[in-house]
Parts: sequence; C-alpha cells; structure tokens
Amino acid sequence: MNISIRAKLSVMMFLEYVIWGAWLPLLTLYLTSYVHFRGSGSGALDFTASQTAWIMNTFAVASITAMFVGGQLADRYFSSERFLGFSHLVGGIMMLLLPMQTHFWPFLVIMLVHCLFYVPTLSLTNAMCFATLKDAQKDFGFVRLWGTIGWIAASTPFVILLKNKAGAEMATGLSYMFTIAGLASLVLAAWCLTLPHTPPSEKRQEKFAPFEAVKLLAVPSILVLFVVTYLDTLVLWCHFFWTSPFLGKVGVPNNWMSSVMSIGQIAEIGTMAALGLFLKKLGWRKTMILGILGQVVRYSIYSIATDQMMWLVVASNIIHGVCYAFFFASVYIFVDEHFPKDARTSAQSLFNLLILGLGPLTANPLWGWLGDHYKVSGPNATAAEFNHLFLIPLGLAIFATVVLFIFFHPAQKAEAQPVGSPAPAS
Repeated sequence: MNISIRAKLSVMMFLEYVIWGAWLPLLTLYLTSYVHFRGSGSGALDFTASQTAWIMNTFAVASITAMFVGGQLADRYFSSERFLGFSHLVGGIMMLLLPMQTHFWPFLVIMLVHCLFYVPTLSLTNAMCFATLKDAQKDFGFVRLWGTIGWIAASTPFVILLKNKAGAEMATGLSYMFTIAGLASLVLAAWCLTLPHTPPSEKRQEKFAPFEAVKLLAVPSILVLFVVTYLDTLVLWCHFFWTSPFLGKVGVPNNWMSSVMSIGQIAEIGTMAALGLFLKKLGWRKTMILGILGQVVRYSIYSIATDQMMWLVVASNIIHGVCYAFFFASVYIFVDEHFPKDARTSAQSLFNLLILGLGPLTANPLWGWLGDHYKVSGPNATAAEFNHLFLIPLGLAIFATVVLFIFFHPAQKAEAQPVGSPAPAS
C-alpha cells in the first residue's frame, strides 16, 4: 500500500504527542499521596511535592540541553528519521522501566534519560514536516492537528484502567501511563523507518541560535513580551503540576481526571482555528491579553472551588484552549511576523527556551515548595488548602496582564497568519 507523505507524518505527530500526553497530566497524581485514592491514604509513590518538582524538571533540563546538544546533532550530523528512530527507541525503553521504580533517585535518573532523548524530537518532527511536505504552508496545520488528537487519545484508556480502582490497584492503573507512553515510543521508533529520508544540513558553521537570540531582548516590545511570557509560563506549569490532584479533591473520579484535563486540548482546536480572525480584528495586544485573562478566570475558579463546585472546575478546563492559543500561539506568530527572515529562527529559539526550559525549570520548584507549604501533597489535604495555593498563580496572571496592557505596544502588521510551532504542552 502506498501511503502518502502527509499520512506518514500525521501518524508520526499522533504518536509523538501520545507519548507526552500519556504521562504529563497524571504524573503528580502518581508520585504523591492523596486522600482521593478512595480511603487508601497513599498514592502510587510517596514522594514529597519538592521531590516531584525535581522529577517534573527533568523535562525542563532536557529542553535546555536540547538547545545546545540535541538540536545541533540532529540538524548537522544525522538524518532526521534516524535520529528520531533512535531517540524514541531509547526513550521508550526508559518509559517501560519507570513502573518498576519505587525510590526517588532511580526514578529521577530514568525520567531524565527519557526526556533527554524525547525533547529534541518535538522540534525535529516539526522541522521534518517543513522539509518534506510539498506545500508546508497548506498541509502543516493538518499534520500538526494529529498531535493534538494524539494528546487527547492518550487520556482515553484511563477511563477504563482507573475505573473503581483504589489503593494498590489505583497505583497499578496509574502506572500504565508509562506503559502507554513507552509502547507508543517504540511503535514510533519503528514507524520512523518508513519516513522520508531527511539528510542533515550542510550549513555547519552558522552562528549558534540561542546566543544570537539573546541580542533580541534589546528590542523593547520583545523584552516586555519575554517577561510576560515568563510569568505566564509559571502560571501554565502550575496547571500541569496541581490540576489533577485538585480535581480529585473536588470529587472528580480518578478515571476521568486525564480526560477532564484533555477538554483544554479539544477547545484548543476551535480557538486555534479562530485565532487568525481575532488577531486581525483585535490586534496582538488585545488578543494576548485575552489569553492571559483566561488564566485569571481559571485560577479565580480554582481559588474558590469547593466539593460542591466540581462542575465549574471541570468546565473551566475549556479555558485552557483560550489560554494557549490566544497567548502562547500568538507569541510564536508575533515573532514570525515582526522579525526579518534571518532573525526569526533565533527569536523562536529564545521563546522555546523560555517556555519549555527556563520557565518550567523555575516554575516546578516554586509549585512544589508551595505544595509542601500549603500541605496539599499530604493525605489529609483539603480543597481549601488548594484554594490558598491557587491564589499565587492568580496573582501572577493578574500582574502579567497589567504589564502587558501598560508596556506592550507593538507595531501592527496588515495580517497575521497562524503558523505551526513546537509549542508548550498545550
């Protein structure tokens, strides 16, 4: 059977985001202890919130390392499909080893190895699409959409795997997140053998993008946007760190948590489709402010929610699509629109480094420390203690909105055309 290049790349994108989407939403739930394990009094593992923060930070460390090592190797010395295949082979094996780990240091090291091999593939899959699609401007959006579908699909098995589970059974059910991610990674490693040959670039003496990108902070609009993006990244990663345990506190059944969090990805499909219209009608500043105000609404709900407000907490996950598309996607588009062609890659690298690397590297310890401070990681935590914690991201989101409103005044261009990007966990 002759499979088109677009179809092959769509399968690649689907599996790429199944891997990430399988473990990120539920990782905190697996690593720490919560009372919503239906009376068991303990989670799969009993790590502190601070230890959990270090494990979450393996992805951020790998994001920074990928800038300086992984991306350079893939771009300059190996064909893309071989680099992808080998990376997913190693990453998949690491994922399959994680359910066997019960101590902090082995778990941390294995997760770090996985992330070091997985993170470079996020940007490389995008690059392969642009290099091999005949009409990338037309077809990339369709191919990248399958990544979002993959993230959503990764949550569906847990509706069955975690149904009516408690105690040790719950821990075992949660551990399947690593099995799903590992198997998807191994399947993708094999699938890479079918992908078009994409040789490395011959331009090996180009200036190193991350160093060149720092110079862009001399531009006032970019400096302001960089600061606001950092603040919003802190807020974003609080969502990934604490939403799944909080859902349990307000009564969401364990088997539906991952699916509830995937509501944001479903909403993202619609908001991304409408983003071009909003940018054209409202402009950069107002559209980005709407994105951050989505965070304000989300954490306002989180900071007052009780056991009787589960429906409102669940519904608030729709806002995640607005938060991502109207702010983070707009940032990538703004950079693409406002810089000359030879500076765009450096600017995109700068914001990728911030959103996937430096931002979460500082965010995870912050949310881990606050989790221990407000005692939300212990078996006796209450929804009210989560309410106190969520006042912090709420305050950061309000502050970021004010900074953007007062200081961000970019020149407008005629039209903004949405483009694909190796964006954050959406």
